Amino acid sequence: MADKLAMQARRRQRLRYQLRQKGGGRPRLSVFRSGRHIYAQVIDDKLGRTLAAASSLEKALRESLKTGADKAAAETVGRLVAERAIAAGVTEVVFDRGPYLYHGRVKALADAARAGGLSF
Repeated sequence: MADKLAMQARRRQRLRYQLRQKGGGRPRLSVFRSGRHIYAQVIDDKLGRTLAAASSLEKALRESLKTGADKAAAETVGRLVAERAIAAGVTEVVFDRGPYLYHGRVKALADAARAGGLSF
């Protein structure tokens, strides 16, 4: 049986293929979740550029949050990345959850990004 990292890589690859097929050329909102922090980026794959990014590591967020590894931090990062993406001219994205289940912190980030004005 394949180990955990190999299975994550397969899930990530399968999801990215589906996003390319169904995404319609929209930028993707990519999420990375570590044990201590959460990160989000809006990436334009055609240009190979990051259009907007936010994470719980930013100084302003570190001071206001208790920890970077809970749903409150994910919601704050989701609202912040949505605000920055709209400022960059992006309103429609494709949500790239990576190898993570759409649950908990990942879902909280997505819901906050939707509430912030992004549509996906």
